[in-house]
Amino acid sequence: MENPKIKIIERAADLFLKLGFKSITMDDIATDMGISKKTIYKYFENKELLIEATTQMVQEQIKLAMEAIFSQNHNPVCENFEIREMFKGLFQSAHTSPLYQLRKHYPEIYHKVMAFQLEECSGFIRHNIVKGIEQGYYREDIPVEHIVKFYYALIFSINENTILEKDALVLELSALEYHTRAIATDKGIAELEKHLHLNN
Repeated sequence: MENPKIKIIERAADLFLKLGFKSITMDDIATDMGISKKTIYKYFENKELLIEATTQMVQEQIKLAMEAIFSQNHNPVCENFEIREMFKGLFQSAHTSPLYQLRKHYPEIYHKVMAFQLEECSGFIRHNIVKGIEQGYYREDIPVEHIVKFYYALIFSINENTILEKDALVLELSALEYHTRAIATDKGIAELEKHLHLNN
């Protein structure tokens, strides 16, 4: 039998992503689940604690999904596009960018999320760049740590400052192309062009 607390977190996450962290109330979640609000408060004293639990769950899902993609041994350019597709699938129901919402309405939770993302995503970017250099897709002369910071800052600036998730997705594809062209060898550019063609 599924843990009631986990069930509340999962359903709340769906509602928050689809309709917004600010607009969804504890009453909305209780009504949607067919339970009393008192049942939710049994596990979460307030909405902020529930939001924090849902963001932690989503972060863990992202981490596991990225690890699964790494294990498939794609080339580094393909790997970046696979990661992009993973994020699209995870946030396909979101109307407003989740990071934008958190930054605007729940800054304390936003800062906790960003601390986690800084470590996880910087590690992924670094892994991808090093692999790309080793496999000949990225140039050997690039300053790896600088590139990690540049790309991380670019992606998260888009998500923090773009209201609509659909607009963020368009900008993220442009950022991925911009990033790859800046560091790729001819081999990497050829692989990039292939994936851009598939995404148009």
